[in-house]
Amino acid sequence: MENPMIFVRIATINDIKYVDEIIQETESSAIARGSGISKRTPESLAQKMRDEKAVIAITSSGEWVGFAYFEIWENEKFISNSGLIVAPKFRKSGVARAIKDRIFRISRRRYPEAKIFSITSGMAIMKMNTRLGFEPVSFAEITHDPNFWEGCKSCVNYEVLEGKKKCNCLCTAMLFDPEQHQPEAEHTFSTASYPHYFSKINPSF
Repeated sequence: MENPMIFVRIATINDIKYVDEIIQETESSAIARGSGISKRTPESLAQKMRDEKAVIAITSSGEWVGFAYFEIWENEKFISNSGLIVAPKFRKSGVARAIKDRIFRISRRRYPEAKIFSITSGMAIMKMNTRLGFEPVSFAEITHDPNFWEGCKSCVNYEVLEGKKKCNCLCTAMLFDPEQHQPEAEHTFSTASYPHYFSKINPSF
């Protein structure tokens, strides 16, 4: 069977049909890893697509491959990169890195002065964050917006977060501070080095 071509692009209103599949796979993946997760409603993910605050990966035949989104906090002081998920059959193909690069690049282009953060318990995402210039930080260094932490209430580890007064949890907070990075060092998300599509059989992408 021929390997499909995978397109990584900004999600639109036409991609709302994939929302239920994205949510189901996100929850299944969290259970399989034994990790907590901040659950998202179908309505919230659909709105991210309407607002063009999400990146989606789709095969040339229209099969859903992966997804991630970003959100704005404290009047554009912070941007969160969240919800990275890839369908099981497409993992280890390079698509997670492609989605991560794209959502990060969009965040940097639209909000160049914002600090970008990511909270994760996954080692693979930590490695991708590190490659892009993120560094581990305490929770005190990311957004204090109560609406962000409201989303954590659906996580099984929320009692741990509350018990530590939101200072830390089982997840690791990572932060990209644009003031610590010169423009010439940000080649990892330049248009020239980032194609809009790639083949599943190219694991080095």
